[in-house]
Amino acid sequence: MPNKPEKELLLGSIKATIWANETKTGIRHGVKLSRIYKDGQKWGQTEYFRRQDLPLVAKVADLAHSWILTQKQAQSKQRENDRTRSSQELEIDR
Repeated sequence: MPNKPEKELLLGSIKATIWANETKTGIRHGVKLSRIYKDGQKWGQTEYFRRQDLPLVAKVADLAHSWILTQKQAQSKQRENDRTRSSQELEIDR
């Protein structure tokens, strides 16, 4: 089964696809930026951007960065909660 992206962000024709990669030190995120276009009846996607696309590319990249930071904060909070719960369980067992 192919991996699915963790998140896709779309503004106009600019898309950020965010991938999560599990590593020994935790989850690392990668981002692919692309532009969606229609050629006749067919939809296509390219990694080349026109001059007028660049402000949206910057905005989508910023949104992807913010989303990844939010995920990292949630993961850190969850790890801290897990540690607290584990230490409380150890105290109860004593």
